[in-house]
Amino acid sequence: MPTIVVEVMPKPELLDPAGKATAGALAKQGASTFTDVRIGKRFELTVEGEVTDAVLAEAQRLAEEFLSNQVIEDVVAVKVA
Repeated sequence: MPTIVVEVMPKPELLDPAGKATAGALAKQGASTFTDVRIGKRFELTVEGEVTDAVLAEAQRLAEEFLSNQVIEDVVAVKVA
């Protein structure tokens, strides 16, 4: 069965406290190459049958209306895995 992956990230202008904490932990472990971390959400939607344009459009709608908080998050990807 095909899977549609939805990726949601905090809006760039908003503080990401979990990302900041993770970046600090990485620095303490000596991983100084990485200067910033942003933590988002990934949803995997399993599909019965074929993934059509209509199915992808429905996944996009659900991502925007239910899987993300549009005030503080952006849907950055809706794609077939």
